[in-house]
Amino acid sequence: MSERTAYSGTLADIRHRIAEAAARSGREADEVTLLAVSKTFPASAIRALSEAGQRVFAESYAQEATAKQAELADLDLEWHFIGPLQSNKARPVAERFSWVHSVDRAKIARTLNRHREGQPPLNVCLQVNVSGEESKSGCRPEEIPELVGVTLQECPNLRLRGLMAIPAPGAQAEASRPAFRQLARLADELRGGFPEAAWDTLSMGMSRDFEVAVKEGATHVRVGSALFGARSYT
Repeated sequence: MSERTAYSGTLADIRHRIAEAAARSGREADEVTLLAVSKTFPASAIRALSEAGQRVFAESYAQEATAKQAELADLDLEWHFIGPLQSNKARPVAERFSWVHSVDRAKIARTLNRHREGQPPLNVCLQVNVSGEESKSGCRPEEIPELVGVTLQECPNLRLRGLMAIPAPGAQAEASRPAFRQLARLADELRGGFPEAAWDTLSMGMSRDFEVAVKEGATHVRVGSALFGARSYT
């Protein structure tokens, strides 16, 4: 079996599960964008999955991502950055990605804005630490309004789309549901207070819990191992 054939079956299964979860919550499947999280996997795996029909990919490490983007420049792919971002690594991300899901402080928003000059606005989501984990990136919920203000008022090269969260891992997918609901409620509150932003994006849900996330309103789910297989960080 070729790599492309193997990915075709896996991709079809994930899309079917997304469609079923959407239908159970009264939504259409096309309301949910599948991000294929390709971090640590080679460009050849991305190419094979793209040949199976996947166009949208997500990366977490700037240097790794830009190398793969160069190797895959012949493909029409949409790139999303989803990992923690340092200001000294922001320039290539601002220049080469369509989306950044992990804006969690004003300095990063301002740096991305500066390096996006002369290009179409960069779509961004603000990352919320909904589980209160000290080791996890993201603003505390009460800090988000201030970051929204900075993004809207000082960053004309950014387009604020919504919120992103990575809940604390649990043994069962259902353990993520309260965090997903919290993120959706926060987005509703911000929509009322800052109507000039789009607020059309909830980036939440990964391989273990994306179906729960879809039921709670996710518009973008970030699926890696369920598509590509187990990761190796060696």
